[in-house]
Amino acid sequence: MSDHQLLNVAAHRDLRVRRERSEALGDAVMTALVVPDEFRQVQASYPILFRQNRERDGFAALALFGFDAGENLFLVGDRWDAPYLPLSIDIQPFLIGGAPGADATPKAVVDMNSPRLATDDGVRVFDREGRPSPYLDVILERLGALDAGYRGSAAFFDALERYQLLEPFTLEVTLDSGATNRLVGFHAIAEERLAELDAATLGKLNADGHLLPIYMAVASLANLPALIARKNRRG
Repeated sequence: MSDHQLLNVAAHRDLRVRRERSEALGDAVMTALVVPDEFRQVQASYPILFRQNRERDGFAALALFGFDAGENLFLVGDRWDAPYLPLSIDIQPFLIGGAPGADATPKAVVDMNSPRLATDDGVRVFDREGRPSPYLDVILERLGALDAGYRGSAAFFDALERYQLLEPFTLEVTLDSGATNRLVGFHAIAEERLAELDAATLGKLNADGHLLPIYMAVASLANLPALIARKNRRG
């Protein structure tokens, strides 16, 4: 169970964060939330898919790391085998807190039950004088980027639904071993529908900043064969 606390020097002066990657530290995940602002970086390594929320009244974008629950094919020993780490993974064990609303000031929150936390190993969050460490400065910057990306993503998803640019995506993978994996429950950009959009609509999507992440999501599916190859190498 999580224990979220507002980050402050009085309570967390001696806190350290383990930065290596492992299953024990919570990195055995099949997907991670990504925001349109980072699609350019994400698409270089991972397929980007979309999934409806539990209420089925909206979508979220996800980077795909594997084909089974708890499977991360980019996790190799104590490292993450890709040049870019999605923001939602990179910031852990921190997250954005504060009251909801466009005018709310986001605050850094730490999950005190995270296995990444320590007091005798890892990177310091505050230095010995109680000032934010260089590591914390980077984390705060990335928390801000993730918060801005999340707040700005509503318009992106509204545009995808308005122009019917999402369609169900199912993938059946037959491995070298003969085993079959079936990926269900996701959506992808509807490429045929995208190709049918007129110049005015494309121009509006571009002016609103949505066209680039749409094309990045399309391009990201070229990573599926490489992900399947990683699965085959695991045996």
